[in-house]
Amino acid sequence: MIVGIVCGVGNLKGSIIGDEYRLKKVVEVPGRQGIAADSLFYYVSDTKAIYKYDKNWHLINVNRQPFVNPEVANHFGDIDVWNGEIYCGIERFEYGRGYNIAVSIYDAETLEWKRDLPWSPESGQVEVSGIAVDRDRNMVWMSDWVDSRYVYCYDLATGRYHTKMQCQPTPYWCQGITIADGKMIFSADDGEAAYGIADNLYVTDLGNIPYTGLVEGEEVVKDTPFSVKLDEKGMPFLRKGLVAGGAVKGSLRHFREMSDFARAGEIEGVAIDPSNGDLLVLNNRGTRIVLGMSQGPITEEGYTGEVHEVYVYEKYVK
Repeated sequence: MIVGIVCGVGNLKGSIIGDEYRLKKVVEVPGRQGIAADSLFYYVSDTKAIYKYDKNWHLINVNRQPFVNPEVANHFGDIDVWNGEIYCGIERFEYGRGYNIAVSIYDAETLEWKRDLPWSPESGQVEVSGIAVDRDRNMVWMSDWVDSRYVYCYDLATGRYHTKMQCQPTPYWCQGITIADGKMIFSADDGEAAYGIADNLYVTDLGNIPYTGLVEGEEVVKDTPFSVKLDEKGMPFLRKGLVAGGAVKGSLRHFREMSDFARAGEIEGVAIDPSNGDLLVLNNRGTRIVLGMSQGPITEEGYTGEVHEVYVYEKYVK
């Protein structure tokens, strides 16, 4: 359902990504996680479902039982679509931590599962919040909501872990990523819904992405993503084996404050529509969120449930 329209002046000349965007319309959707687009369709992910829309936002297909083994994985994040396939980061998610991470690939026509790319836990990744396909390099990237300092890169030809990129500065609680024009855009849940402070988008130039892979080495054992495991003498445990062989640097800059959301809430997926250059951003509002999980509606504001909306922006030149 289209719930709002604000007219803007589009300009599709030059690069796909614009310098500035103007809100065009807001579409209410049933999914709370991700958004993707190809030349003919939109795709929306819920925590446990995939929806497919035509370019007039008419629902044409849905898969409400997408997980091959629901006991192993129970959560989608942001998604991407390329070459007739939908790329989904899946995991078992429980209050701020991800387990059993994988890149699951679904058929864009039927929405049915096709195959997985395995995750390399030695990379340091502990959650997957979003997926972006790098068409120019034939790579796929995964973001990490728990520890957003890094995004992780895999080679689509081999399925092998390639490298990771350190984000400077870090996009706090990164929820989604998308790639166009050799740039990566990040959505960050770095506002504060309780105080009406808006979330933000950030961007970085990808540049050269050399292979660093996994190498034999030694590293501290983590007790949690942000603390180390200690022995009886109070010294950190070390483990020997495969570790991340290196990383590249990503210099992030502010791209857009999402102050035109109807209410500050929980920003999620982000995408660029290749057919017209529109910027698509999914936002949730109306419920209290604790460590990524809804605790029920904000009844004092009149909400009876969470509202999921795709904000559609067109780029413009002043």
